[in-house]
Amino acid sequence: MALSFDADHETIPLRDGEFSPCQLSQGEYGSRVGVPRILKLLAAHDIPATFFVPAVSALLHPADIEAYVRGGHEVALHGWIHERNTALPDGVERDLAFRAADTLERLTGARPVGLRTPSWDFSADTLAVIRELGLRYDSSLMADDDPYEVVADGEPTGLVEIPVEWIRDDAPFFPRDPTRPSVPPRQVLTTWRDEFDAAYADGGLFQLTMHPHVIGHRSRFVALRQLVEYIAGHDVWFASHADVADWCLRE
Repeated sequence: MALSFDADHETIPLRDGEFSPCQLSQGEYGSRVGVPRILKLLAAHDIPATFFVPAVSALLHPADIEAYVRGGHEVALHGWIHERNTALPDGVERDLAFRAADTLERLTGARPVGLRTPSWDFSADTLAVIRELGLRYDSSLMADDDPYEVVADGEPTGLVEIPVEWIRDDAPFFPRDPTRPSVPPRQVLTTWRDEFDAAYADGGLFQLTMHPHVIGHRSRFVALRQLVEYIAGHDVWFASHADVADWCLRE
């Protein structure tokens, strides 16, 4: 069982040059309200999680980073400012990735070992950047239900992929765009419980991606809390993404 939270906060409007207080406040909610709720829930069940953090978000909210580390959670890479890596000029993706890794290392005291690319995009350079950074895992691709080894040009890379899926992500169910309807949180809970039950029956991994500024709202958080309580009633291993990758590399 691997819970993850993409702490994007204000980075998406900032990336797009949107400085409206209304736009920024939507992201600020993630740090101001969502993160404390999430950390309290994780602590109550002694669950380690992985927080994928854009470096700009970490710089804006260093207290969040301190709280993640203090709580025993993993802090992993999620770009510099949630940039669109497939639209960057040559060399910029690498520069931003190394700058982000240096920033997170300075703030956490440990070099990140994993990456989730912003918007789960892979450019022609992404894999080379990952390998140059010496990362142990990526969590951006979708070729399986369970972790697998990334293969490039027919050759194994030694990189563990911890796959994501939009159905196990809160953002599509609760869109930021007010013109798109949200799914009732209890309906999302049913979907995620079904995903967990199937993974549990298979003896596989249930991985979930959430965002503090999305899942942190009251009614949605009820669904997350009930999901965590349901899963905690099973014989499962709650692990960070780094722990999952390390287990895969040992097998």
